[in-house]
Amino acid sequence: MTPMITMPKETTIHSRAQASTATNTHTPAEISTSAETVESPAVSRENWDEIVRTYADSVYGLAYRLSGNAQDAEDLTQETFIRVFRSLDRYRPGTFEGWLHRITTNLFLDQVRHRSVLRMECLPEDTERVVSNSAGPAAVVDEKVLHPDLQRALDSLSPDYRVAVVLCDIEGHTYEEIADLLGVKIGTVRSRIHRGRAQLRAQLGNTRPVLV
Repeated sequence: MTPMITMPKETTIHSRAQASTATNTHTPAEISTSAETVESPAVSRENWDEIVRTYADSVYGLAYRLSGNAQDAEDLTQETFIRVFRSLDRYRPGTFEGWLHRITTNLFLDQVRHRSVLRMECLPEDTERVVSNSAGPAAVVDEKVLHPDLQRALDSLSPDYRVAVVLCDIEGHTYEEIADLLGVKIGTVRSRIHRGRAQLRAQLGNTRPVLV
């Protein structure tokens, strides 16, 4: 099921699948991160419903892998489509899904950095981080997609490293595509992926899942 997308001016968009249930139960194993199998609709507000139906699963899949939980993924997906809706007039012909991924990634980085600042300002100095051992949505997915240990290790990476590793090793983007998505040099992408992978290996030790 695709998350509900609430647009500006009380315009609410539902996917076809959402008619059957009111809560999101997707895990990454159930989510296609590419709309390649669906004919791409024309990019315009007149086709907005079709755009959402075509690309919402792709955006949600990326958002889930970046955020690591369903609630944040739904919020990030919602914010992405709001941003896209408001920016359609500025869209230039190209890879629309790549544009969506760029917006999703940039919003994620902005949100994480903002939250990090708030945590630093609000938490007392002696506060210890408690890591939850409870099973979340990632715990039920195929190990080749996203092992729960890998998700926890990804969550421990800095946002820049996490984005680079997710886009390359999970989403399957090339270094060139990632550089274009993030607006950085290929050398920067290589460095972030190399360091991110090294930190993942250190975190995972001998229990190293696939993708590392």
